[in-house]
Amino acid sequence: MKKILFFAIFFSCLLTATAGFCETAKGSQFLVLTIDNKIISPVIADYVSGGVDQAEKESCQGLIILMDTPGGLLESTRTIVKKIINSPVPVIVYVAPGGSRAGSAGVFIAYAAHIAAMAPSTNIGAAHPVAIGQNPKGERSLRKAIEDLTELLRLERYKKNKKQEIAGAASPEEISENPEEDKVLNDTLAWISSLAKNRNRNAEWARLAVTESSSLTEKEALEKKVINLVANNLDELLGRLDNATFIFPDRTFTLHTKDSHLIFKNLTLRQNILNSIINPNIAYILMLIGFLSLFVEITHPGVIFPGVLGLICLVIAFYAFAMLPVNFAGFVLILIGIILFIAEALTPVTFGLLTLGGAVCMLLGSLMLIDTPFAAMRISLNVILPFILAVAAIVIFLVTNVMKAHRKKTTTGADALIGKIATASTDIADVGQVFLDGEIWTAINRGAEPIKKGEKVKVVGVDKVKLLVSK
Repeated sequence: MKKILFFAIFFSCLLTATAGFCETAKGSQFLVLTIDNKIISPVIADYVSGGVDQAEKESCQGLIILMDTPGGLLESTRTIVKKIINSPVPVIVYVAPGGSRAGSAGVFIAYAAHIAAMAPSTNIGAAHPVAIGQNPKGERSLRKAIEDLTELLRLERYKKNKKQEIAGAASPEEISENPEEDKVLNDTLAWISSLAKNRNRNAEWARLAVTESSSLTEKEALEKKVINLVANNLDELLGRLDNATFIFPDRTFTLHTKDSHLIFKNLTLRQNILNSIINPNIAYILMLIGFLSLFVEITHPGVIFPGVLGLICLVIAFYAFAMLPVNFAGFVLILIGIILFIAEALTPVTFGLLTLGGAVCMLLGSLMLIDTPFAAMRISLNVILPFILAVAAIVIFLVTNVMKAHRKKTTTGADALIGKIATASTDIADVGQVFLDGEIWTAINRGAEPIKKGEKVKVVGVDKVKLLVSK
């Protein structure tokens, strides 16, 4: 009895110690999310929201977001910021590794975080890198000229050049001509100012980041109190946060990061696939493949596979476009371009004018398809130009061959005999016989003159098993 009581007490103590150890280990762990050069989209918003929920469920001490993003969609950014603001666990946004940036939407996410940190050689704000191959003398390349033309057609939101020179120090609100844009801009400014105040960060620079696309290096961001610290890596970041206390209007917490365990959570397979699909370049390619496949099915009925493939590609492309700021006029221009390619094949007397018009329509439509001033969300010219040329060549080739097939004379059956030359085997006043392709045929003379034996005759028609001929 004593032995049983001893073992019961021993195991109770062991279980209590194990539970205490597990609780300590659980509380000292951090969940790590990685946004590696990805556009902020509904998929990324779902990824971050799921990470916050998992960190809370597993009683993690905090959530770390390793971030490198050029920016993204406003609604997705709002979803992420709302989730971070209301997170029950501290959220640390760490712009890393070196060479990363928190551009556009990344600024709002960093400002919403309880702790913002950056690695050396990173930047935060609106970054505008010089395009590869740009003329150092400042001369505009063809790509730049086309992009500028697109900006003009899209009625670019941000007024530049002469209007800014005339307005001087005037804010974008004062020079804007679109009341709806004013509302969006003022709302965004109020939003970033509120985040800055809530997290004790530089509100003045936050407004500059929105109105003037200001950008800072990690050292400048630290000096201007945009971020809390600069760290070379995750280990250094956790080391510097150990026993650090942070005070906010809604809460105060102290981190104990020594010997913390990191749990890395990556995008799921589903999220990776969806994130790839909503890439504007991928969605654009899928749309063109869908149109082309359906065109192949229409011109070659019964093949089935191109039709099925086309429908699948179009459904996926439209799913992606539903999440992107699509300009309907751009979509219509692409359709007009394809119609013009078909018309060129049907009416070759245009000497290529319809092909030129179709190419121009597709080019402008493709550039206008994604209606946003955010460059990273637009379709790249490196994708547009090759696909326009390829689609134009394929469509013209297919339609031309279909028309040739329709115009080609029948080579089988009775109709194939029409137009052939035969030899009269007998005199043919009304009815006689002719020799054609190794066979003797009964022939009816449809000409005005009688036909003598041995003369050449032409088959002008077929009446059941008799040939209609003329001299």
